[in-house]
Amino acid sequence: MDTQQNTRPSSTAAGASNAGMSTDMRAKAGEAVSKLTDVAQQAGSQARQTAASLAADANQKAKGFLNQRMSGGADLAGHVADSAKCAADNLGEKAPQLAELVRGAADKVEEFAQEIRGKSVDELLRNASDYTRRRPALVFGLASLAGFLLFRVIKANPGNKPEATGARDLQVSPSAGQFHG
Repeated sequence: MDTQQNTRPSSTAAGASNAGMSTDMRAKAGEAVSKLTDVAQQAGSQARQTAASLAADANQKAKGFLNQRMSGGADLAGHVADSAKCAADNLGEKAPQLAELVRGAADKVEEFAQEIRGKSVDELLRNASDYTRRRPALVFGLASLAGFLLFRVIKANPGNKPEATGARDLQVSPSAGQFHG
């Protein structure tokens, strides 16, 4: 019996030692998880900052490119206006009413060119948005008209005609009067 009593206290001491090691391991595991969480949060934060920085740089470059294109578009519109004025001058003697109409259109195009020449892309988008809010029916009508014209241009392109299939392939033989597919 004495051996059983000696065994019992030593197993209690071993259990207490194991419990202490288990608590110590849990604490270390908790610290490791905490450090891992902090590292993951820092990496996520850095990734978000990098992505935001790249997006801002790309946005600035795109705006710069579009502003250059707007300037080129304004120049082109100015040249179109000049060409229309020359055409109006040539029409002046033969068709004065048509010449005035063309000259008026040229003046409007020139005003448009001057208006877009001094503005940034952001300002033009803001103006377009405001105009759309003021006159949605007109904008919708113009968009519909543009879509219809685009559809007609694409459909009129001879390269886009599909080959005949199905019932269109059936031909009537003039001599036999029978259908051949």
